[in-house]
Amino acid sequence: MPLGRRALLTGTAGSLAAATLPVRAMAAPRGTEPSGLLHGLAPRDGLFERLPVEDPSRTLLARGWLFHEGDITPPAPVTHDDTYSNAKAGNARGAAAMDYDDSDWTDVTLPHDWASAQGFVETANVAQGYRPRGIGWYRRTLRLDPADRGKRLELHFGAIATAATIWINGSIVARNFSGYNAIDIDMTPFARFGDELNVIAIRVDANAMEGWWYEGAGLYRHVWLSKRPPVSIATYGVHCDPRLGSDGRWSVPVTVTLNSIAREAATANVLVDLLDPAGKVVTSARGQAQLQPLAEGEVALSLPVDKPQRWSIETPTLYTVRVTTDAPGGGDERRIPIGFRTIRFDAEQGFFLNDKHVKLKGVCLHQDHAGVGVAVPDALLEWRLQRMKDTGVNAIRCSHNAQAPEFYQLCDRMGFVLMDENRIFNPAPENMAQLEWLVRAHRNHPSIILWSVFNEEPMQGTEAGVEMVRRMAAHVHALDDSRPVTAAMNGSFYDPKNVSSVVDVMGFNYYQREYDKFHALNPVKPSTSSEDTSAFMTRGAYTTDKAAHVMSSMDDEAAPWGATHRNAWAEIAKRRFVAGGFVWTGFDYHGEPTPFTWPTIASFFGILDLCGFPKTAYDIHRAHWIDDQPVVGVAPHWTWPGKEGQSIALLVTSNAERVRVVLNGRMIGEQAVDRIMGNSFTVPYAPGKLEAVALNGGREVARAVHETAGRAVALRLTPARRQILGDAEDVVPITIDAIDAKGRHVPTENRMTRFKIDGATLIGVGNGDPNSHESEKEPERSLFNGLAQMLVQAGEGRGKVTVVASADGLRPARLVIDRVAATPRAQVAVTPPGAFILQWRRSPSFATAPDPGLMPPTNDNNSWDFTRSGNTTGPEAGASFRLYRATLPVRRRVVADGGNITFARIDGRAIVHVDGRQVATKTDFAAAPLVAPIPPGAKTIAVIVEAQPNTRSGFNGTVRVAPKG
Repeated sequence: MPLGRRALLTGTAGSLAAATLPVRAMAAPRGTEPSGLLHGLAPRDGLFERLPVEDPSRTLLARGWLFHEGDITPPAPVTHDDTYSNAKAGNARGAAAMDYDDSDWTDVTLPHDWASAQGFVETANVAQGYRPRGIGWYRRTLRLDPADRGKRLELHFGAIATAATIWINGSIVARNFSGYNAIDIDMTPFARFGDELNVIAIRVDANAMEGWWYEGAGLYRHVWLSKRPPVSIATYGVHCDPRLGSDGRWSVPVTVTLNSIAREAATANVLVDLLDPAGKVVTSARGQAQLQPLAEGEVALSLPVDKPQRWSIETPTLYTVRVTTDAPGGGDERRIPIGFRTIRFDAEQGFFLNDKHVKLKGVCLHQDHAGVGVAVPDALLEWRLQRMKDTGVNAIRCSHNAQAPEFYQLCDRMGFVLMDENRIFNPAPENMAQLEWLVRAHRNHPSIILWSVFNEEPMQGTEAGVEMVRRMAAHVHALDDSRPVTAAMNGSFYDPKNVSSVVDVMGFNYYQREYDKFHALNPVKPSTSSEDTSAFMTRGAYTTDKAAHVMSSMDDEAAPWGATHRNAWAEIAKRRFVAGGFVWTGFDYHGEPTPFTWPTIASFFGILDLCGFPKTAYDIHRAHWIDDQPVVGVAPHWTWPGKEGQSIALLVTSNAERVRVVLNGRMIGEQAVDRIMGNSFTVPYAPGKLEAVALNGGREVARAVHETAGRAVALRLTPARRQILGDAEDVVPITIDAIDAKGRHVPTENRMTRFKIDGATLIGVGNGDPNSHESEKEPERSLFNGLAQMLVQAGEGRGKVTVVASADGLRPARLVIDRVAATPRAQVAVTPPGAFILQWRRSPSFATAPDPGLMPPTNDNNSWDFTRSGNTTGPEAGASFRLYRATLPVRRRVVADGGNITFARIDGRAIVHVDGRQVATKTDFAAAPLVAPIPPGAKTIAVIVEAQPNTRSGFNGTVRVAPKG
């Protein structure tokens, strides 16, 4: 039986038996890391464990989307009729129109970041990583079962980058200006059912920038469709954050917000259960709400809990609040994971979790990863967070925006504490709505310990800035009274008016020299470093070459406003009143290539590079932050041909008592460990084996080894996991490196590698080089200082994933990963797009058949009805004739080759004319379908329908246009 995620997180790489990895060539030696490969890159046991479903009414809407890159601007309306129609609901024009021809658009599966596939252009924005973003369109056809009538139907977009306009069935339903908040749309009033399909159209303007980093483009987070009963729990309608009372007793206050689209007043019964980690009901409470039609109601309950297990960083124990409702039309349910923990920021002692002092060992994170941009799959997101765990990180700042919902769920499960950060500093109503969403959406997560209302705002030292923060902080506290508010300040700390006076916790971005002064002047104000370090490193490079845009990884390069990794942490570690720090950054990210510009396209700040490969900073911070196991690291590598006899400066980092350096079996030196600054040794270079040995009580407790590599002779493939879920979603990162004849990693190899994959899809590649302009989508990538990465996404079902990597002059590597059978998450069925005639002009009644060329008078929008397919005409006393006119939807194949128009059902006799020529006749009054040919180039259709006395007539169903065959 495969190990679960907990085994994955707690197992040590050195104890994993590589014999279980079905690698056909160059397998890792049993019981060891692959020889010479960097820390943490050996394969782990276990499978990605899907996140629990909180809202069972939601179904993924990931497939069936069509994408067009570039804007589509319809001609401006000129005539009165066009202008009149343009102003009416449901009559969107251009690519937002229901009948728009999208037959040549590209099929895409979400999440999707179209900017990640762009080339790098020198004239594009430097902060966005020199990638053009532009404007794009998405369309999705959706069929709703007639049984869904009467339900509350909602679309949930995790986020769209960036400014988005959304249409449903030709009507604008939402405009959103931020790329980081969810967009929740009640599509119920716009919905159509059965064969009358729905069309979702989205225009995304990714030229709109909110940040100075790579922000991606498009529908880059999950999209869901929810179908709820008419009386249902509102989106973000459960607030259930536990509280510890002054009497030492725990309770879970639960507020449930309900809404109703029912046509009559209704009573909703609400049952709230608390489930322990094993799923057993601990306690329950019941309530009831009376709801008027199209109104909201609220039920407030409290669940007393006796001695719950605490949520902590080390043991992130989660309970579940299950809310179920019973009301006319059906029940609804939510399952909200919660954690019992207390938090406290103390002005003298720092941060306390469950009354235990905890130093915040944090990083700032952006969202993107090599190969996929910001469209990061859930399994890759977990892998990224696990890399942070491996580094010793216990805290994360969501810089400078809300993250994906799955991020918060994973942090709850994995044991991180979070500073959740607002994007736009502005208390205007639309921005306050964004802030309110942030708090409502995330306030149940035990991982969140701080709300940040801004980052580095120039108005932070002004009266206006103070008033803005006052309002934003008050709004946050009104929604959540359990967590403090901070702001990430970069100056103005002592100005007569500054926002530090109106936040609960002071946040320093850099300015470490001000810690003591500010604390002395504000002795009751808790403080933390909200951002620090900003050191530069190029992974695998150990000498700075600014002409080549390369920065040494020996921790001796930093931005003018920052400090090296060691110096920055030294200032935080020695002051207990500073709650902790957040290193800028955990990972490198696309964009903001400080201190360089073109051709550099990514940052140098990360502890890990764009692929999650460790830099020297990884070992530095492991020594700083890991307390429960001994660690040791040594930099640089030990492959320096041509430098024999030359002195090499070593940096050895450890959390042990002493460290010893050994070269080829000979001890070079031993020192007492400096856990913060590391230990320096100078060693004349001689090929062979360099070892750093960590000692406690004179006994070896950890060892880091570098061996001199020979000429590269083969490639090696090392997966992050030995198995992959066959659910078409799971992703496994695979490391590509070159090895010598003895299987040792070659850290200086940079040749191009090429990939072939069977049983899975390659969704991205990278190598961590901030200066590389190679495609992140093509099945090839150069090694950079010995490493590259591919991201492989599973297909469905049980089987094998086979990966072959090749390079000129090297033996290829072949890797086989087991694809484990798994039931894919439910997806909304893909509906083939169709061309339908939806709207008709219907003439007044005639006693005899009218001329088929008859048309409404120009600018007359009143004497002929506007009607829709599926809406028949009411009965009349005598026989009658009516003329229906419409424009044929433009479909390239139909225009070029002709096609057919299919009436699902016509009530009454009918004569069909296309462009004035009769093409079909229905001679029977009884309801029946009718198919009529469409000649190439046809533009208009006219149908004369004859009705019997006292009988309904017209088009009782869809009218579809399709190519021949």
